[in-house]
Amino acid sequence: MSVASRCLWRSIGTFAKHARPSRLVSSNNNARNFSVSSRVSALDDHFFPGTKCRYTQKLEVLEPDQKDPIPVYRVMDNKGNVIDADEDPQFDKETCLKMYRCMTLLNTMDRILYESQRQGRISFYMTNYGEEGTQIGSAAALDPNDLIFAQYRESGVLMWRGFTLDNFMDQCYGNVSDVGKGRQMPVHYGSTDFHFVTISSPLATQLPQAAGAAYAFKRAQNGQVVMCYFGDGAASEGDFHGALNFAATLECPVIFFCRNNGYAISTPTHDQYRGDGIASRGAGYGIATIRVDGNDVMAVYNVTKVARQISLAQSRPVLVEAMTYRIGHHSTSDDSSAYRTDSEVSYWVKEDHPIGRLGFYMMNRGWWTEQDEKNWKNESRKQVLEAFSRAEKKLKPNPELMFTDVYDEMTPELKKQLSSMKEHVQLYKENYPLGNFESMDK
Repeated sequence: MSVASRCLWRSIGTFAKHARPSRLVSSNNNARNFSVSSRVSALDDHFFPGTKCRYTQKLEVLEPDQKDPIPVYRVMDNKGNVIDADEDPQFDKETCLKMYRCMTLLNTMDRILYESQRQGRISFYMTNYGEEGTQIGSAAALDPNDLIFAQYRESGVLMWRGFTLDNFMDQCYGNVSDVGKGRQMPVHYGSTDFHFVTISSPLATQLPQAAGAAYAFKRAQNGQVVMCYFGDGAASEGDFHGALNFAATLECPVIFFCRNNGYAISTPTHDQYRGDGIASRGAGYGIATIRVDGNDVMAVYNVTKVARQISLAQSRPVLVEAMTYRIGHHSTSDDSSAYRTDSEVSYWVKEDHPIGRLGFYMMNRGWWTEQDEKNWKNESRKQVLEAFSRAEKKLKPNPELMFTDVYDEMTPELKKQLSSMKEHVQLYKENYPLGNFESMDK
């Protein structure tokens, strides 16, 4: 008898010794005639809980490079030429113009607000340079009622939905017209009208929230999905893993959209992970996954549209990894020249910019000219500066609003704190620029 057979019989004998007789002996005494081969066959017919893998007698080590990297889906080349006509979404002229104007208006707004922070006129800002395609392409493919959980580089999604330049400026200034009542840092936008959950600074908090919201949508059967945007840095947070696992096991209609722009602030992707990017993680959670060229607005549109169809029709999550590049600094608090070269940035500006690609596409069709470009640059700058000027002149919100909207009715403790604040400000009013604020009640 072989060593393996002796071990098998020994384990069966041990089991029989400790098991209840009713489990081992049937009325026709079949257990006495149970052969070793039939026992091995019975084991081979069953899988360990949580997997359906085959058995093997060959010890194998799975190396990460045994599988080819997940390909990057694209529609256009760098010069705006459609590579495969079957993949062209066939946008009409008006749709292309809306996309292009939205992307360039976002770019213009970024430049003006970035400079305004440098002049001390607003406290903070984050640009979207180089990532306009991921935002506009995905936003255009969603239903306007789909719920958005964003990070802080998705201003274009909100702009596509109708958030105005005045809305953006009011939020960055935190003035009386800000829908957030001046309580948030600049670029932490939110809008109930446009189904856009207010942005939170801590990384990845929106991912488990999105999974939970999608589960609620599933139970309500409301015909909508949840779109959750995040960056490669957020994918290194623990909340990423918990969110994907919950969404997969609960079969939630949510799209996890990762903008892999190469850097988590100053940390390059090669210092964040060793595997095949973020997309390769999807299969491990049992999630349908697509990798797309984030600088190709048409490819992003196609991918998001398919992801939404899968998520809604099959009530399950989809992971999208959009490969792009963050051309700007992480924020106004960052100097990216400390960790990357000018030549690296220059390549993406000159050779593979999402705005340039769509511009080439439209020019190739006679939908856009150099004169159109010049006129629109002047017009878009004028629109942004006018909204900027209006926002700058508005008062700051009433300081009493710091204490409201926490409870439906203010608690005694909050009322006490409010009263204490008023007394303090009145006592030392020469130290507070009260003329810049809406007046408080006496």
